[in-house]
Amino acid sequence: MQHLDHVINVAKNGFQKTMIQPDKERQEKSIKEQIRKFMVTPRKTEDHVRRKWKFSLWYFVITILVIMLIQNYMISKHIETIPYSQFKQYVIKGKVKDLAIRPDDISGIITEDIKGRKDIPFVTVRVEDRELIPLLDKYRISYSGHHESKWITTFLSWVIPLILFFALWSLLIRRMGGGAGVLSVGKAKPKIYAESEVNIKFDDVAGIDEAKAELQEVVEFLKNPEKFRHLGARIPKGVLLVGPPGTGKTLLARAVAGEAKVHFFSLSGTDFVEMFVGVGAARVRDLFAQAKNNAPCIIFIDELDALGKARAIAPIAGGHEEREHTLNQLLVEMDGFDPTSGVIIMGATNRPEILDPALLRPGRFDRHVAIDRPDIKGRAAILRIHAKGIKLAEDVDLDKIAAMTPGFVGADLANLVNEAALLAARHNKDRVGMSEFGEAIDRIVGGLEKKSRVMNKKEKEIVAYHESGHALVANSLPTTEPVQKISIIPRGIAALGYTRQLPTEDRYLMTLNELKDRLCVLLGGRVAEEIIFGDISTGAQSDLLRATDIARTMVAEYGMSKRLGLASYAKEKRPLFLDTGLAPIKEYSEEKAREIDEEVDHLLEEAYQRVKGILAERKDKLHKVAKSLLEKEVLEGEELKALLV
Repeated sequence: MQHLDHVINVAKNGFQKTMIQPDKERQEKSIKEQIRKFMVTPRKTEDHVRRKWKFSLWYFVITILVIMLIQNYMISKHIETIPYSQFKQYVIKGKVKDLAIRPDDISGIITEDIKGRKDIPFVTVRVEDRELIPLLDKYRISYSGHHESKWITTFLSWVIPLILFFALWSLLIRRMGGGAGVLSVGKAKPKIYAESEVNIKFDDVAGIDEAKAELQEVVEFLKNPEKFRHLGARIPKGVLLVGPPGTGKTLLARAVAGEAKVHFFSLSGTDFVEMFVGVGAARVRDLFAQAKNNAPCIIFIDELDALGKARAIAPIAGGHEEREHTLNQLLVEMDGFDPTSGVIIMGATNRPEILDPALLRPGRFDRHVAIDRPDIKGRAAILRIHAKGIKLAEDVDLDKIAAMTPGFVGADLANLVNEAALLAARHNKDRVGMSEFGEAIDRIVGGLEKKSRVMNKKEKEIVAYHESGHALVANSLPTTEPVQKISIIPRGIAALGYTRQLPTEDRYLMTLNELKDRLCVLLGGRVAEEIIFGDISTGAQSDLLRATDIARTMVAEYGMSKRLGLASYAKEKRPLFLDTGLAPIKEYSEEKAREIDEEVDHLLEEAYQRVKGILAERKDKLHKVAKSLLEKEVLEGEELKALLV
């Protein structure tokens, strides 16, 4: 330190002679920073270079090949190999000397060959010849015997394969273990984000305000734990985020870490399960050890159901034993660590019904936060966040787009904004307009538009009347959602056309009459084909599947059948503790199942007759809409209203 101060003083005196009106404090600070930077940077660079170099198996292989090439082409090429018969001729002529006789070959020097070259080293394969030694003695040629030591060859024949085997084994272990080596197979490898690296805040998460409010306590605890400890309160050890895929569970967990400004350990449930027995449990132990050393922090386990699936009573042939050991270790660790240590465990799953009950009890995942699909206000807020970096045209109304996307989650809306921007770029526009958003919705819901798919005139006419039947029935019933768009352009794999309805508001309850009207809309296309052509096609398959599903749900789950009364025959979804792979047992008789089937048929028949009456009464409107659809291929909601006036 004295040496550093001396250097600073010398440099400062030198600078003072050349600077005009120096600021002493600023000058000294600048000199210190420059000298420290100069003194520290070379050491970091040297450490980086030393740390960057790693031994590779390929270095060893290349070195061996180079040595073999040098031996073969630079050393061996000066030794001439001759046949044994030619060797004997040189012996008879007395033109060989310094012979070395070995068990497998004979080497020496040819004093002069047939070409006149002198002192040429040679080697020949030894042949069992009893006349050789008397012949050498006869012509007074010096020779000596050599006993070949094979210990080096034997040693290398054992050592080199072992080295190659262990090198290959180490390489495979590194690849399976993420490059961490043989001894770190049981090490947890989470993605660790420091407090300064998590830049996501609660303001970046929209549409799930209630979930954010629930997690605000966790943030407060991580920021100010003494506030809770003073009152003797205990923050929940674990927080489980439950919701459909794409609703923002992972994003919300990162926002908690960003708000609290703590370390964030991110893993997936599959990161713990390996082919080696005991590795998963070892990784759980190592994860909690790392978390305690970096407390306060958040451990986030995504797709928790991959790790915490309900344990079977009698696992078949030990197939789930490793996963269960890992789960048991997780349960032990969650019980063992101090709740005041500042380590919060967060998990995310979209299948909470299959999680082990021991994982969900108080003391482990104490708090369950449900993250549902966003409502219309939430969707609008999400769209505003994702549209911040997008150049929008003046006609874009994000509230209207939110109304056009019921059931969309955050991931869907992010994809929608991106698709609209890509379409605008494809059309060489400088701004993203409402038409691009509408086309992006059609693409996400219905699939890629396939204008190249050529349908014959008859099929196109059937599709036009089919979609017109849907639209006309939807427009005729009081409780149905208004039609926004009709198209007979094929989309996706099997959709030859579609009718899109725009809900006026988010709905959480459906009445009996609304469900019956929905059945009528689904059957409108099939009945329109029957009325106009006197025949039916396969185009109504998906409509019939959805209609049958709604009717069965009405009868078996919602108690909407007068004949069956108020009973519900839907079994509640619970974890399967006895994982036998057998089909679930029905909790009602065969007679009751027959009555359910009859009631489903009755509802569908009632809807069929009702639709038949509507379309027969408005047959002229059906022709009008279908002909306009054949001409334009696409009809918007306002155009449909004008045709039906």
